[in-house]
Amino acid sequence: MSTPAKTDTLTVRSREHDDVIDVTDQVAQVVSESGVTTGLCHVYVPHTTAGVFINENADPDVKADVVARLEALVPWDNHYRHAEGNAAAHIKSTLIGTSQTIPVRNGRLALGRWQAIYFAEFDGPRERHFQVTVLG
Repeated sequence: MSTPAKTDTLTVRSREHDDVIDVTDQVAQVVSESGVTTGLCHVYVPHTTAGVFINENADPDVKADVVARLEALVPWDNHYRHAEGNAAAHIKSTLIGTSQTIPVRNGRLALGRWQAIYFAEFDGPRERHFQVTVLG
């Protein structure tokens, strides 16, 4: 007997230089289509200037605060050595991280009551891709 699994590559389009996009519904759809009732959902961003995080979804100011604080910690123009000119985006991606793993229970993402999954863009606007793998 094989273990149920599903992998999809999903697309988002950022609208700002630094943008935070709620991808919870897209990820939940992959989980639903997978047929997995108990397992893990792994979300991976294969970009060096973007990331993924889980945080509150009730107050949009949380997203704004995250973006503002990251900009204060890692300003875009700070005499970086990286010749391409987007060193701040690389550093922010490193701080946020490029993957998250969420439990799947009863065929659904087992997120906390106020949690959502966010794609974090640090070098936009542009079209980006991320991978969702569900294992049972």
